[in-house]
Formats: sequence, C-alpha cells, structure tokens
Amino acid sequence: MSKVILGGGLSGLSAAYYLLRKNPASCLTLIESSNRLGGWIKSNQIEDVIFEEAARTLRPRGEPGINTLELIDELGLSNKVNPITLDSPAARNRMIYANGQLVSLPSGIKDLFVRNPPFSKPLIRHFIKDLVTAREVNKDESIYSFTKRRFGEEVADYLISPLICGICAGDAKEISVNFIMKDLFEYEQKYGSIGRGMMYALLFKKKNALNHNALSLRARNEKWSVYSLNGGLETLTKTLSDKIRQHKTLELKMNSQCKEIKFGNPSASITLDNGSIQNHEHVISSIPSYQLSNLIKNSHPELSSLLNNIKYVSVCVINLMFDENIIKKDGFGFLVPPKEKIPILGVIFDSCCFPNKTNKNVVTVMMGGKWFEEYFSHEMTEEELLTVATKYLKLTMNVKKDPVAYKVNLLKDCIPQYKVGHNENVHKIEDYIKKNNIPLTICGCSYYGVGVNDVILSTRNMVQKIQ
Repeated sequence: MSKVILGGGLSGLSAAYYLLRKNPASCLTLIESSNRLGGWIKSNQIEDVIFEEAARTLRPRGEPGINTLELIDELGLSNKVNPITLDSPAARNRMIYANGQLVSLPSGIKDLFVRNPPFSKPLIRHFIKDLVTAREVNKDESIYSFTKRRFGEEVADYLISPLICGICAGDAKEISVNFIMKDLFEYEQKYGSIGRGMMYALLFKKKNALNHNALSLRARNEKWSVYSLNGGLETLTKTLSDKIRQHKTLELKMNSQCKEIKFGNPSASITLDNGSIQNHEHVISSIPSYQLSNLIKNSHPELSSLLNNIKYVSVCVINLMFDENIIKKDGFGFLVPPKEKIPILGVIFDSCCFPNKTNKNVVTVMMGGKWFEEYFSHEMTEEELLTVATKYLKLTMNVKKDPVAYKVNLLKDCIPQYKVGHNENVHKIEDYIKKNNIPLTICGCSYYGVGVNDVILSTRNMVQKIQ
C-alpha cells in the first residue's frame, strides 16, 4: 500500500518532494481539495507587477533559512533569487504608525541612546530594566506579559505587539513566548535575564555548526537581509509541483475532498467526497489542524479536541498600485500597534523592496487577523474591503489619489495562533499519536512555525522519520 499526503500547499508539496527524494520508487498519493497546488502562496502578475497574496520574502539565516536555500538550489532556482541586502533602505528602514504618525524604529546602536517617539525615554533604559528585573519562573506566558516584565510597557506596546501582528496577525497578549521567542524566554529562565543570557551565549556557548550550501554562503557573503524569487514566491511552489509530477509513482488527486479518516493497525482508510474509499499504510497530514480534527472526530475524539485547540485567524490582503509616488520615505513598510485601534495590521512597500519596471508605487495593506471579527465579516464584498484599505492608507500615509489597479484577497482561517501552552498541546498531540500507534504524521504551519522556512524544514524533519 502507498502513503498518502493530505493537502497540496507548501507543506504537502515539500513532504512529497522529500519522500520521493528519499525513495523515488515509493507509491505516493497526494490529495488536494482545490484545483491548484501551492496553498496560500500565490503570485498574481498585473501590468508587469507582482501582487503577492501571502508570503513575499524569505530570510536566508539560521537552519530553516539555509535549508530553504538548499532546496532552491536543488530545484535549479538559484538564478531566480532576488535579494534585498542589509544596506538597502528596505532592510534598514522599518516603521510603525503610532499617535497619528509614521515613526522609524531604531536601526543602529546609536539609536538606542536617544529618545525617539513614541518612546518616552531612550531604549537603552528599557534594556537596562531587564538586567535589574528578577527572574519569574514560568513554563510559558504571553509575549506581551514577558516583554512588559523585562523591558516595560512601551517596548511591549510599540515594538513587540506590532511585530506579532506582522508575524502571525495575532495578539501579543495571547501568543506564547516559549514558542515565538523561545531563546529569549530560556535566557531568562536559565540566567535570570535576557541580557545575561545573550552575553553568556556570545562569550561561552558553543555555536552549533550550520551546514552551509553554495547559495547560503552567497547570501552570507553578499549580506542578504531577505529575498524573493523572480516571478514571485509562487515560483517555488510551481517548481516543486513540476518536480514531483515527474515521478510516475505519484498519483495526484485534485478537486478531491477527504471526508473521514479511520485508522486501523497498521493502515488507514480514507473516504473521499465521491464516496470512494482508499487504504494507505501511512497518512501525512499537511492540512490545517482544524480540518484534520474534523476528519477524525468520530474515531479519535480526544486527538480531535487537541487539534481543535489550535485556533486560526482570517486576514485580508489588498494589493494596490498607484501611478504617483505615495511612499515618502523608502523602507520595508510599517506595522500598526493594536493600541492604535484601527483595522489595519500594517502596510508593505512592495515597490521599495523590489522596484518594478513601470515606476508605479505598489503597496500591500494587511487587515484583520485577531481583530477580523471586530472590524470585518466574511460576507463583506471586495469593494467594501477595498474602501476600508484605501481609507486607512489615506489616513496613515496621507495618500490623495485612488489606486489605478488592485487585488483583494480574503484569506479565511489562514494563520494559526500559537497561544500560551502551544508547545505543551503539540507534545500531547504527538504523544497521543505515538501511544495509540496511529499511522499518522502531522506537518504544516499548524504546529511548528508559520513562516515558509519553518514549514519546509519541519516538514522535512517529520517525513524523514517515516519508514
């Protein structure tokens, strides 16, 4: 019997790629409910400009970043890499919208010693607070609570909260510090403060040797901050799709909805929406946790409940093109602290990051997330969502004209929220699967990281354990 992958998004494609690379002769079925592969990653070309619906840049550093660069090289995409270097305005200039104006965040050491709005004192004084604040022993807590204890309320409000909006469209008062900022949390727990932990790591801790590849060495030498691919990030998923389709042992089932999974020993029975039943020796689930929860609720209610503990939020991503210069200061864009009480999460300056041949200004407005239900509804029309985006773009950036082109993308339940206790919940899921000898592997952004790099590496690590 074959193995089956549920879901043809980035994680599902990565799982298929790594499984077939490990054993090209293995029989593998990939089931995708829609008519396309690639999941949320989608790059739309309008007037020679790329409108990204979701992720648009990748970081080249650390084990996850190096792994993705290795994959890009293996896929023959090295010549399509489009980097932003550390000395570019898009890497150096990042802003927030606070107290009715756009303000730049610190970009160098000297910025720590001067007072810049919206902070009431130089940031160095906030960091000194960490050194004199006693450790509080915890298994986990919210990033907001952790940051407020260590650095003060202003850092929590104006640095960390908008950062979490950018990472997962979430509320820092709910998101787990022991997942998103695990290293900083462990510094406090082990050494008493973040500062002492960082100094110890710099002076005494042995660094893990990273296995650099040719492309990651190039990224280091050329000092990339982030990068994309020519044609947009969908170039990656399309190439992955083309690569796995070359294997004759792979069966693709598009427009096929899985309705139920029953696990036996040692196989699994999958019922599809056309009434057919497939038997496989192992299931790799890359679909969102709430979808998997629904498929097994009858046979494994306890596991279903654990999966359902992971909540998701919806995000509206609106790409806008202007025929005038609306960007007054080059940079990556800006984020909005939740305390500003406006419905946008932030704005990305696409044409600053990757200039286009049309000389038109392109920006992307992100809205909703944790606050989607507060400001929006899934029944809103594209025109209504566009109206909100342009209204707040005019407010925050003093834009006078309307866009000449746009694309409205409503991404329902697209980003998981790693709330306090997430690590413990995932461990319970893994333990249940192992204890009950269920032929199931879980992967994807529900569990081990929302970023593209995290998804690819965690999927690779999970499928390598499959016999």
